[in-house]
Amino acid sequence: MLVVRQAALRSTVSARRRIWLFDLDNTLHNASHAIFPQINRNMNACIARVLGAAGQPDDEASVNALRQLYYQRYGVTMLGMVRHYGVRAEEFLQQAHQFDDLPAMIRAERGLARRLRALPGHKILLTNGPQQYARQVLQHLKLHKHFFHHIAVESMRVHGKLQPKPSRPFLRRLLARHRWSARDCILVEDSVDNLRAAKREGLKTVLLHGYVPRQQQQRPPAQHRAACIDYRYASVRHLLRAVGRI
Repeated sequence: MLVVRQAALRSTVSARRRIWLFDLDNTLHNASHAIFPQINRNMNACIARVLGAAGQPDDEASVNALRQLYYQRYGVTMLGMVRHYGVRAEEFLQQAHQFDDLPAMIRAERGLARRLRALPGHKILLTNGPQQYARQVLQHLKLHKHFFHHIAVESMRVHGKLQPKPSRPFLRRLLARHRWSARDCILVEDSVDNLRAAKREGLKTVLLHGYVPRQQQQRPPAQHRAACIDYRYASVRHLLRAVGRI
């Protein structure tokens, strides 16, 4: 895990500077290109084994339906498998994020590291992905040096229980633990559900939609005009150009 510079983070609050909470997948890089399809295949294989062992239908349609149901209900499929089938979170995450050549699958806008460096304020990574995977992506993109703190899904706990985004209790705990004021924080995400939770906790919200598949952007059109979205941009490049207005 990246080193947490607590004194620097707390001085940010007193100085009224921005704290940027950045999602990773489909926000800082194009996970839909190759990574998400591989993760879905890996998850399906895990789910099929669990369902088969439980004597339940493990055909492709049943597995896909369960994976999507748990993602929509809990924010991450893993949490549904933990709660309903007793799967170990660490094992599921490890199996879901196995890649033959992860660097070859990563796609991101050119100049991303330079643009993050130019973005004023402290940058925190807040991802529902596992820590090892997130670290590999950040290092490949040379972004790790621009984040003061790296918060992966394993660390998203409230009273010892996993509560990943869009958990509002976890957001409240995160703000309290680091003594951040919600009005100092800006969540940058591709997920409207995660932005909605943050907005309800008083954070500013930025939707980055450039990597979201077109079919998802079109369902429904009102989703991207939701009241939970303060600002909407295609990429970090567009965000940086408009940062003075945020």
